[in-house]
Amino acid sequence: MALRSAVCRLLVNPHRFATISASRAQGSAAPARHEKTEQRPKAPKVQFNWRDALELEGQLTEEEILIRDSFRTYCQEKLMPRILLANRNEVFHREIVSEMGELGVLGPTIQGYGCAGTSYVAYGLIAREIEKVDSGYRTVMSVQSALVMHPINAYGTEEQKQKYLPRLARGEILGCFGLTEHNHGSDLAGMETRAKYNPSSRTYTLTGSKAWITNSPEADIAVVWAKCDDGKIRGFILERGMKGFTTPKIEGKFSLRASVTGMIVMDEVEVPEENLLPHASGQARDMLGGNGISDEYHIIRHVMNLESVNTYEGTHDIHALILGRVITGLQSFTADK
Repeated sequence: MALRSAVCRLLVNPHRFATISASRAQGSAAPARHEKTEQRPKAPKVQFNWRDALELEGQLTEEEILIRDSFRTYCQEKLMPRILLANRNEVFHREIVSEMGELGVLGPTIQGYGCAGTSYVAYGLIAREIEKVDSGYRTVMSVQSALVMHPINAYGTEEQKQKYLPRLARGEILGCFGLTEHNHGSDLAGMETRAKYNPSSRTYTLTGSKAWITNSPEADIAVVWAKCDDGKIRGFILERGMKGFTTPKIEGKFSLRASVTGMIVMDEVEVPEENLLPHASGQARDMLGGNGISDEYHIIRHVMNLESVNTYEGTHDIHALILGRVITGLQSFTADK
């Protein structure tokens, strides 16, 4: 009853409770603090440089920048004007190899033998600039440098290096790399190409075929891998003109059209023992072959058709933005002035 009476008195005179509460609060409250909050200076806004997202420029040497800029000029002024028709008509311009040889960008990391002897970073910059124009052109350069010149330099004899590397570096001769096969791709364990040694003539007889070989229809030499009698994989240098050595072109290719791709067919090709790469032998690792980009296989057609779907989806998005502007009055996109 006492509690109820107190509540009733409060309801009758609520101002009395407010006065008491205010006086209590004033008596017990701590003195107010009037300190100014120090404002910290704002950190400068970092601008994102989309042209150099990885901040690579500041890490390059003067020589690397010079090499990149010089080759960029060549790529944009000499290669870019050719690529549209080259890709459309599936034309490989053989003279490009000679031009790159004059610039010193073939086998550029190799020391001596007419090569530039640059850093691997410089080689990457060179590949990046030509890739901006077309992957086909870059593939031609990469095969010549990394898959032909490098194996000869790393695994060949001094005589082989002297014989082939200077001419390859000048772009005087073109090379190709024969590993991939029809039935096994680049799986060395299933390799069917065989090399049989003939002790009497000190030669190897190579029999088999390679597929999806960049440069092969135009190549002067081929670094070919074959399985020997002891089961090991060894490399051989084959030259244009050897009996039984042919390189038919693969037609109907819908990728890398500015480069030339073909096969290597070896019908009992007699290869001198001195053309063996003596410091290279091994077993297997798996990679996929290149059948997926031929029009004989349906997949490439579907991939090409998907490009039209991308176009349709893009125009659909633009139409949606236009309709949204009409309906809402809000501009969802602006054009750069």
